Amino acid sequence: MSFQYPLRNFSMGASLSSTPEKIPDDFLTSTTPQNTVTCVYRAYVAGYWRNLTVFWCKNHSNHTLNLIITNLEGEVCYNCRVDLKPWFFWSKKGSKSFELGGCQVDLHWDFRSAKFSGSPEPASDYYVAVVSDEEIVLLLGDYKKKACKRANARPPLVEAILYLKKEHVYHKKTFSTRAKFDEKKHEHDIIVESSTRGPRDPEMWISIDGIIMIHVRNLQWKFRGNQTVMLSRQPVQVSWDVHDWLFTAPWHRPWLVHVQTRGFGIGR
Repeated sequence: MSFQYPLRNFSMGASLSSTPEKIPDDFLTSTTPQNTVTCVYRAYVAGYWRNLTVFWCKNHSNHTLNLIITNLEGEVCYNCRVDLKPWFFWSKKGSKSFELGGCQVDLHWDFRSAKFSGSPEPASDYYVAVVSDEEIVLLLGDYKKKACKRANARPPLVEAILYLKKEHVYHKKTFSTRAKFDEKKHEHDIIVESSTRGPRDPEMWISIDGIIMIHVRNLQWKFRGNQTVMLSRQPVQVSWDVHDWLFTAPWHRPWLVHVQTRGFGIGR
């Protein structure tokens, strides 16, 4: 299953379509089923707005975090990998320093107490911090005070904006995630469920905050579609493509659910 929701558009010379998320090469060439979470942020790093792709990946033998920094034209400026399932002589806490545009940038992380709930991305008790000019320009996780102390840096003057999140999950008929469609509002619970067995025709349900917003019957005929629903007086567009999941071989059965809201411009 593939689930993605663009959260923001920008007015800084590049759009979502012109700056797609960057994926590590080893994932693209791998034949092993992998659960992944891709988050793309826009942050002010080393004097410029840049895209930061945070790629969480887990399979039967590896569990990794990849950080890929690109300019707004999509050119890769920096790429590194952190193992969340390291060998016994490696630590789940660490840091790296690198140069970007003549400026030093630091990456700090701590996964020693991280808790997971079925996703490659930790649910709690961790931090990942990117520091530029003594400022934390990207801060992930709930250990914010520990991150600031470890990095010896001030909180961001302008917080990084998450504008795309994509999740790939294998071998599940029910998928759940959380998404924030407005920076000023709370996260929403999103659940996608399907039924393909039994006497009834295939069906799919998409729920937000426990309320079924979309129910697709006769999925074998309506395997592609879109619908706009209202969430807290805000229009949310939901589209889906489950053709390959229904009609291809079991090993290659991806399907896509896409949720988005209207974007807006930002500046600094």
